[in-house]
Amino acid sequence: MLAKLAWRNIWRNKRRTLITAASVLFALLFALVMRSMQIGTYGKMISNLVQAYTGYIQVQEAGYWDKKDINHTFELSDTLLQEISSVKNVAATVPRLEYFALASFGLQTKGSILVGTNPEKEEKFTHLTKWLIKGKYLTSDDSGVLIASKLANYLKINVGDTLVLLGQGYHGISAAGKFPVRGILHFPSPDLDGQMIYMTLSMSQWFFSAETQVTSLSINLHNPESLSETKQSIDKLIKSHHLVTMSWEEMLVETVQHIKADNASGLIMLAILYLVVAFGVFGTVVMMTSERTREFGIMISIGMKKGKLAIVTLFEMLMIGTLGILSGIVFSLPIIGYYHLNPIYYGGEMGAVIETYGIEPMLYFAIQPGFYWNQSLIVGIIVLAAACYPVIRILRLNETKAIHSKI
Repeated sequence: MLAKLAWRNIWRNKRRTLITAASVLFALLFALVMRSMQIGTYGKMISNLVQAYTGYIQVQEAGYWDKKDINHTFELSDTLLQEISSVKNVAATVPRLEYFALASFGLQTKGSILVGTNPEKEEKFTHLTKWLIKGKYLTSDDSGVLIASKLANYLKINVGDTLVLLGQGYHGISAAGKFPVRGILHFPSPDLDGQMIYMTLSMSQWFFSAETQVTSLSINLHNPESLSETKQSIDKLIKSHHLVTMSWEEMLVETVQHIKADNASGLIMLAILYLVVAFGVFGTVVMMTSERTREFGIMISIGMKKGKLAIVTLFEMLMIGTLGILSGIVFSLPIIGYYHLNPIYYGGEMGAVIETYGIEPMLYFAIQPGFYWNQSLIVGIIVLAAACYPVIRILRLNETKAIHSKI
């Protein structure tokens, strides 16, 4: 009965109900869109670096990641590779020999990261062909290279041209060679797009004079949430080989710190938004309570208990809040869905500035049930807190004064 009474009460004054519900609706709408943009952009940033380069876990010789020295290599046996590949949750593995080299064409020279890899395994691991914009992909016995587009533009090199690579090989041996450019790759990450060169693992081992050696074994996972358990399982397998594992968070420390800092600023903005919304909802509730003070006094005078009247008022606020929350979710879905399929691209000067920080100038939107639930819960708590005001006013109400009130 009390619930029915509350439902009828909220529609006696449609304007007041819609104003209160609208304040909740817009609060949740802005919160969901903002959070979707943050989580989507972070997720894409991680995906671009982890799935297209490092992998979620890497097996390395101890000390390699800090020094990135070609002498910190190890010999990966077929037995160990098979044992690691058979670990539960391991989706794909790819051995790599990676080191610094000077890339030169004509009068242009630039430092680059030379990655020797198995073309077939690399394709399964990072789907490298989806970034191929010109030329063809490497074959298993290819003597050519793939070069990132930003680096190719700087060197003014094209498919079919010959790239000169200079560097230092295993144990200080000079490394030099000429390699035809088979294809050009365009990576979404500006850092990768400005320095990556790929060749077959056998050619890189010849170039660096590091026969049978690799610098890392990159590993992708079926379920990234089980990274810790998978890392522990691999640690047990490689313990006797004097190797170590590193997670993507340990390798990409700067990216993790950037995400944490940006996420903290986003949460502060979200908190300010909720604070403004809380004052807006509370102001609406105060106005509603003041307008109904005489009504409350009359109802109590004719026999309705204060406790039941307080419960009816609480039901009213919960119904209005639920209406606003459901409307906010419904209105946010098409907006988030559209930008999920059509990310926002920053062009011009703003895009160039963002790229200088090594970040892709794109805003991606995520669709995850988790943040819908979290934001709805926060808005629900705000509404519930605001509902405490009319409840307290009713319980402390002096019906005589309330009946004679002017409002």
